[in-house]
Amino acid sequence: MEAAHKQDAPLLKTALWPLHTSMGGKMVPFAGYDMPVQYDGMGVLKEHVHTRSEAGLFDVSHMGQAILTGNAEDPAIALETIVPGDIIGLEPGKMRYTVLLNDDGGIIDDLMVTRWDARTLLVVVNAACKDKDFAFIQQKIGDRTKLQYLGDRALLALQGPKAEQVASIFFPDVLTMKFMESVKTQYKGHEIFLSRSGYTGEDGFEISVPNGFAEEFTKELLQEPEVKLIGLGARDSLRLEAGLCLYGHDIDDHSTPIDANLKWVIPKRRREQGGFPGYDKIKKQLDGGTYILRVGIKPEGRAPIREKTELFIGDKKVGVITSGGFGPTVDGPVAMGYVNADVAKPGTKLNAMLRGVARPCEIVALPFVKNNYKKD
Repeated sequence: MEAAHKQDAPLLKTALWPLHTSMGGKMVPFAGYDMPVQYDGMGVLKEHVHTRSEAGLFDVSHMGQAILTGNAEDPAIALETIVPGDIIGLEPGKMRYTVLLNDDGGIIDDLMVTRWDARTLLVVVNAACKDKDFAFIQQKIGDRTKLQYLGDRALLALQGPKAEQVASIFFPDVLTMKFMESVKTQYKGHEIFLSRSGYTGEDGFEISVPNGFAEEFTKELLQEPEVKLIGLGARDSLRLEAGLCLYGHDIDDHSTPIDANLKWVIPKRRREQGGFPGYDKIKKQLDGGTYILRVGIKPEGRAPIREKTELFIGDKKVGVITSGGFGPTVDGPVAMGYVNADVAKPGTKLNAMLRGVARPCEIVALPFVKNNYKKD
């Protein structure tokens, strides 16, 4: 998700920046924005545990929200020429995770696509990639679609086992919503885009509100005793435990969806018909396998093993860590990385070379914690 930021460019601020600073947010540069990594009185560990047990509230307004409409056709037809997902078959009120692909099948970014109606899609892309993504979409399908960037809207993520209980106070419709469903609704005269998904492995919601209403609405949510503001530090440890990719780390423009263990994003129709960038390469990987594969890695001991640490079996280098940290829910270090496909089976023992010292690790199935999405 992170990308290069011009050193002399001022950091951008979300509509909630004044609230973060007034509530003790420790602000750090992230994807060109000044964002809270944690809050005074909590810290990453407590914020992580709170989200797993109650309801955490994240400011994700730095993400790129945009409406994609078709000039003379369903915009999903055009979008399918640059993503491998089934967007045409997406029903109104449903959303889908997919990836933008380059000509070599590498992942330009991962994104969420929501169907509003036959002529309208909502796309949400990563913060550090949004300028690049929107330019790419314009270049590739701009003659068939219109992209409207929603820079006037904030985005909140309410995550955790009590998220539904809290959200239903403001939006009773959430009680009938399921994972990867979305609605447009009203609250206090403001149009709200509400979706049920998240980046933590927990049940939860993304709530898109006008910038001018963001602070007032956030304060209302924080009046509920289950809700606390959560920073980027816990967001990262939560998504890592959930086995979810971070763009620029676990996936990038050199990794295909097959390398990244994301072949499920390519449904049967798209595998058979193709019509997306890198199809020939990806079809070969689907049929014959790939050379590397993203896997879960569980280090022994208590110390985390970080990104870029090399992995070995004996004297042979077999992979590298792409994300690593401490998992509070599993009470130990967790990591993800790429290894040679011929050693990618869960249970395989390997060593992480940390400052010249071998740290025993084991390849494990993802996720590290069971997800709690409401699918039924």
